Amino acid sequence: MIYFLLNLPLFALAWMVVGRRFFVYSILGTAALSVSLLFFHFDLHIEDRMLNALLAGVILGVGAGLCLKTSGSQGGTDMLSVVLLKRFSIKIGNTLMVLNGLVLLLISVYYSIEAVLYTMIVVVSSKVINLVVVGLSQRKAVFIISRHWDDISREILKDIRRGVTIIKGEGGYSRKEEKILYTVVQLTEIGLLKRLVHGIDPDAFVVISDTQEVINYRIGNQPHW
Repeated sequence: MIYFLLNLPLFALAWMVVGRRFFVYSILGTAALSVSLLFFHFDLHIEDRMLNALLAGVILGVGAGLCLKTSGSQGGTDMLSVVLLKRFSIKIGNTLMVLNGLVLLLISVYYSIEAVLYTMIVVVSSKVINLVVVGLSQRKAVFIISRHWDDISREILKDIRRGVTIIKGEGGYSRKEEKILYTVVQLTEIGLLKRLVHGIDPDAFVVISDTQEVINYRIGNQPHW
């Protein structure tokens, strides 16, 4: 319960800065983690400290990643990183790196270097898994310029089932009217989209860029903070 109590100031920040949904989901996530730490203990009989550290990192990372993906958190640095993202647009990965680095510096004063290094393994592996889990829901914005825009648009709607916006443009050199397709897809759908476009028009001009935030419930969003 100490972990839960330590997060009370962060809950207040989450409510004021991020919103009610994140506040409620973070309370549930933090409570679930606190109860798990209190009542569930498993001895896997693994003697190697390195393996224990890696396994702990993977389990923590998957749990934290799933919470972030569903617009919640397990408290601690994860919750603070979302607050800073919402308030100052600082990327979660950058915040987690700095905050966990500071934590490691603080514990190095009281514990041996060996203990700090094992803790670093847990932290790094958990955050890598965390970001991988969250990153799988990342969205990519795609611009496509092609003479076969109509066929490409139709196939995106049919095969990938994503909306497509058709923008009127003009070639800077040719001065000819162009149709530009704009769509937003999941990171995991980029490969399919590129194969689809190349199969219809190998000469198509395609630009793929990252998105900071996507707000539209119909496309299965990034977390709605």
